[in-house]
Amino acid sequence: MKIQNPVLPGFNADPSFIRVGNTYYIANSTFEWFPGVRLHESQDLVHWNLLPSPLSTTTLLDMKGNPSSGGIWAPDLSYADGKFWLVYTDVKVTEGPFKDVQNYLTTADDIRGPWSDPIKLNNMGFDASLFHDEDGRKYLVQQTWDHREYHHPFNGITLTEFDTKTMKLKPETARNIYNGDDVKLVEGPHLYKINGYYYLFAAEGGTVFTHQEVVARSKSLDKLSFEGEPDGPFITNMDTPDFYLQKQGHGALVNTPEGEWYYASLVSRPWNHATESSHDPRGWSTLGRETSIQKVEWDDQGWPRVVGGHGGQVEVDAPKGAIETKAPKDHSQHDEFDSDKLDLNWNTLRQPFTDKLGTVGNGKLTLVGNHSLSSTFDVSMIARRWQAFNFDAETKVKFDPARYENMAGLVNFYNDKHYSWVYITRDENRGPVIEVAQNDNNNYTSFLKDQAIQIPAGTEYVWFKTKVRKQSYTYEYSFDGSEWHEIPVELDAAILSDDYVLQTYGGFFTGAFVGLAAVDYAGYGQTAEFDYFDYKELGDD
Repeated sequence: MKIQNPVLPGFNADPSFIRVGNTYYIANSTFEWFPGVRLHESQDLVHWNLLPSPLSTTTLLDMKGNPSSGGIWAPDLSYADGKFWLVYTDVKVTEGPFKDVQNYLTTADDIRGPWSDPIKLNNMGFDASLFHDEDGRKYLVQQTWDHREYHHPFNGITLTEFDTKTMKLKPETARNIYNGDDVKLVEGPHLYKINGYYYLFAAEGGTVFTHQEVVARSKSLDKLSFEGEPDGPFITNMDTPDFYLQKQGHGALVNTPEGEWYYASLVSRPWNHATESSHDPRGWSTLGRETSIQKVEWDDQGWPRVVGGHGGQVEVDAPKGAIETKAPKDHSQHDEFDSDKLDLNWNTLRQPFTDKLGTVGNGKLTLVGNHSLSSTFDVSMIARRWQAFNFDAETKVKFDPARYENMAGLVNFYNDKHYSWVYITRDENRGPVIEVAQNDNNNYTSFLKDQAIQIPAGTEYVWFKTKVRKQSYTYEYSFDGSEWHEIPVELDAAILSDDYVLQTYGGFFTGAFVGLAAVDYAGYGQTAEFDYFDYKELGDD
């Protein structure tokens, strides 16, 4: 049986990878999306099941006002002393000389929770992980930030002992154990003790096309005692521009019960327009940073090597004993909103789904109009990841706008500066109408304007559909759910990619989402009712 990469398609970045008994777990970054930290479990590294997210309360995670691509960066999941330990970073600043963050620790006896109230650790850098040494001592390992303009901002990897009696760090023990190599931007550290060596896995080069993972080792945890792997890096696609998988790096190592080794890392699958070179630009990653798994072997000098070379493989041998079955072909979703809780695939921005945003159950989703989609505070939207290059998504909505500040419809969304949607609103002279609009780096364009589609009097419901076809996408509407009309606006999907957003903004980490939203920036709480949502993947070309 083969592992097909990426194993977690769509925005599933910065994997933390562990095994407990015969079960494997991956924890991924979620940034400004709530709930925080995405969890999956597997018995064979091929089939992965989505689990409830651990950071599901504002006690554990308060992101109101966080910038886009702030919030949860690179969580670390570990297991020791009979329980799960989760270290996570809440990033409050994404651009500029400072990186204001708060690192937390929470624990649980069961992966499905409940999770303990958060313990504050420190604020000195992101991508923190917890290392449990063989002698029972524990250490926080983290990227270290330096604001001084005459230093490089990525100031190596810091190790600090954690006192399990006080559940606090011992700052007097902090020391830099590794500065990385000349590629710089060293981050995402994970530490392991294997055959008498401490092995440090760390990312470098930034989470773009120059991304890579390096390995260093030491016999001790002394200051600057780690030496880098010869003939590295461990994994990179910087020099494999034509390979299907790109940007690999920033990940974690695991061994199987049979003694095999695997490494999970983030990965992207960029595409190009027909008019572009495949090398420059390298491509547009609309599905964001996903998760891949590569097999690892150890050379005769005790260094880990990726099987097949440092570029990795699309198909990887599954662990011994894995039962031959077919992996799920897609992540299609149909939701009739019968449950009073949102499906695990749904996410909200920065805060949980409460009555302030809306309600769900009894066959409908009601959204209370709040801030615009450009806000970083109260946004009434639920959304799910794009997990395929080609898909259709549709919904049925009942909405009676009182003014042009009222809007409700179907959204394709990257962040507060990059999104588009088809929605119902009100024209002062023509009554309820359908409009399509796009926000491109805060340049908001209403495409239909005075030609917005008038909704016939007496119409109770409007159906909306989006058709995403890798490089571009469109919107359609219907007044009866059977006869569809394409709106003559074709949008460039690249605008919803990591690489496009990177051109103007330092937070470019999430990938595209599709979802449902209601806006009333007049502040009267106009509501919209959604009857269902359907997301149907059509396969990748």
